This record gives sequence, structure tokens and C-alpha cells, in this order.
Amino acid sequence: MDRIVERLRDLAHTQRRFQDLLDAVIAVGRDLELPVVLRRVITTAMGLVDARYGALGVLSEDGEHLEEFIPVGLSEPQVAALAGVSLPHGRGLLGHLIDHPEPLRVADIGAHPDAVGFPPGHPPMRTLLGVALTGRGRVYGNLYLCERRDGQPFDDHDQDILVALAGAAGLAIENARLYRQVRANAEHFQRLLLPSLPDVAPFSVAAIYRPAAVPDHVGGDWYDALMLPDGACGLVIGDVAGHDLKSAATMAQTRNMLRALLYDRRTPPSGVLTQLDRTLQAITDNPVTTTCLARIEPAQDGWTLHWSSAGHPPPLLIGPDGTARYLHGDPGLPLGVDPDVPRPDHKHPLPGNATLVLFTDGLVEHPHRSLNAGLTTLAQVAAAHAALPLEDLCRTLADAHLSDGRDDLAVLTLRTPPTAPDPRSEHDIRRCGPVHGDVAVRPADAEAATVGGHGRPGAVRS
Repeated sequence: MDRIVERLRDLAHTQRRFQDLLDAVIAVGRDLELPVVLRRVITTAMGLVDARYGALGVLSEDGEHLEEFIPVGLSEPQVAALAGVSLPHGRGLLGHLIDHPEPLRVADIGAHPDAVGFPPGHPPMRTLLGVALTGRGRVYGNLYLCERRDGQPFDDHDQDILVALAGAAGLAIENARLYRQVRANAEHFQRLLLPSLPDVAPFSVAAIYRPAAVPDHVGGDWYDALMLPDGACGLVIGDVAGHDLKSAATMAQTRNMLRALLYDRRTPPSGVLTQLDRTLQAITDNPVTTTCLARIEPAQDGWTLHWSSAGHPPPLLIGPDGTARYLHGDPGLPLGVDPDVPRPDHKHPLPGNATLVLFTDGLVEHPHRSLNAGLTTLAQVAAAHAALPLEDLCRTLADAHLSDGRDDLAVLTLRTPPTAPDPRSEHDIRRCGPVHGDVAVRPADAEAATVGGHGRPGAVRS
């Protein structure tokens, strides 16, 4: 009777382990981010056989050496003791699995003929179980476990479970690598669609684009700058709703169409956006898009910023005295909503040595902070670094981590020269509409300043 009970217990234990293995295989195949997959493989394997330590070695593309080595289970003091020790080179028992990708079970590591010892500071380890991570006939790496917590050497059941997990892990690693390559190609494709900013002398321009730090996300943010035949400088920044290749393709289509309309029609910006909206609605099924179109026009005592917005965040202007202010005004409807609704135009003077910052909402939006708070912080950061070269200013704003990183972002900056243009070269520029209210943030009193509402009726978060 006792033997029957013991046998039933063994069967129940075996059933639980196979259920755990099935759950582990599903869990390993769930993620597509390679670092997440690799760490999940190790921790899952350690849990299945109750091992104290685990590590995974990733082979290089040619399969000749370890390209990456991820240890798990070391305490903080043990990690500190190994500080400065280089990664394993794939020799010794680790190299044995590379040359002979069959399961390796060792009861005494030091006594094995291929053992080469541990580096200084390495914790003592006696037992080892290693298997190759394979998929579709290819070896992707090796998984190693050391020291069962009960002190016993690894047995046949441990090996069978680890071999089964390794097969699923190899396929998961292959899928993660393919996903990473597809995503990298998509991001590269999007960057190719963005322009190299041209020479817009006498102005200086710079821009930066950052993809979202989340899986399966290719955004539709874009920017553009060009000199127009009437002597004005055109600036554009926009954001297509969505996070896929269609968004990137829409971005390129919209940018090119807007560039052609701007070069042909020139002004007012509201008229250009209205024609763009009507054209897009007539011949495309593009997603909703926000954009800000601006012209920097010569004036008597400097320049005039003449802009129209389609549901986009307001321009940020940094004056020569270091004052950073948002130029608030009616942002109008995003493109793709209703092309028959009139679009507003706005104007604001630009002195010499002024810096204009256009940006997409991915720079400032955060789920745990109001949009006003993000805009206020952005103005403070911009004011504090206003003297930087434009390339460094763009990088500083992108590195400020004002958002949660789940949306891509773009920043476009322009700086006026120190002196005003020659009045003899001014062009006949039509003026439309008053200057709308703004809110200032100075470096000296940034904490006391407040930024008004975003004022984006109909704006679409992408």
C-alpha cells in the first residue's frame, strides 16, 4: 500500500512538472524583445529544476564564440566580487557545449577533463547541467544551470525538462532576432523618409527624431525646412496618428505633398493647410494628422513668425534674453477631420538671436503628469540651455525624458541671425490676424511661472 501511495505521488509530481513545463514554453514564446526572452529562458529553467544559479550564452552569428553571457542568481556581493572580470570566452565546459551540442550533466565541475576553473571572485559551484538552444537545425546558444537547491546532482528528469525547454527557447530566440531585424529595418525606413535639413541661411536649423522605446512601434512624426522663392523660410513639424508602417508611409506622403503646396502657394499658412487637407481627403484614406506650418518672413526690425496649426502643440520661442514662451493661439482642427472648417493664422515678431522650437507631443506627454506640467518643464529646460548650439539643444530636449517614451518624438529648431535683414531686400508680405496671447518662462523665475492650457480642440493623441 505504501508503495502504491508513493507511486501516485511520483506520478502527481511528474504531472505538475510537465504542466509547469507547458506553462514555461508558452511564457518563453510570449515575448519578442530579445533581452526579455533571454532572461525569461534562464529564470524559467531555474524554476523548473529548482537551481540556484543559471546562465545563458548567446553565440555569435558565425557560431564560433559567445557574443553575450547573461548570469542569473548571483547576489549583490557576488556580482561586486566579479567586477572587472571579462565575459567567458566560450572555453572549458562552456566551450564543450559549443563544440558538442548535446546535453552535458556534471556532478563535479572541477573533476571534468574540460574544466578550466573559475575566475577570481566567482562563487563555488560543483554540479552543472547544460543544454544547447537550438531551432530549425541551428544552435543559438547554450543554457547552463548550477547547484540544485536541495544539494543533489541534476538527474534525468531535470535534463529531459531542460532539453524540452531549450527547443522552445531556441525558436523564441530566433523569432525575437527576426522581430528585432524587422523593427530595425522599419525604423531605418522611417529615418530615410525624413529629410536632411538644407542650408537655410541666414538662419540656422537642426532637428532630431527618436523612435518610441516600446515594441512594435514605428511612428509617423516628421519635420521639414526649406527656403521659399519669396525669401521666407518654411518650417513644418507633424505627427500622423498610429504606430505602424502605414503611419510612416502616410508621413512621407503628407510631407512631400505639403512641401510642394508650400513652395507653390507660399502664404498664408492656413491656406496651404486647407488645400493640403482637401487634397488628402479627396485622394487618400490617410489617418488623422496634426501639424504646424510656419514661415519666417523678413520684417522692418527683424523677422515675423507666421504660422497656422492643425491640432498641434504650440511653438516655443526663446528670446535673445533667455525668455522661453509658448505662442498660444487657436490650433485649428487636425488634418483629416473637416477640411471646410476655417483655419486660423497667427503672427509674432522674431528678433535677432531668437530660437524657435517646434516639437511633437511625444516629447512631453506622460500618463502620470498633466500636459501643462510637461510643457512647463520643457520651457524650463529650453530656457536653461538656450545658449547651446542647435544640435546640442535638440539632443538635450530629447534626453530630458519628459515623456514616458511610449511615443516617438521629433524636435525642429531654428535660430535667427544676430542682425536684422536689410530692409531693401524685404518682400511684400501679406499680414493676417493679430498676435495671440503667450506665456513666458524666464530662467530666473521659471519655478514661479505657469503655462496656460494647451488649447488643442480636436487634437488626436497618437
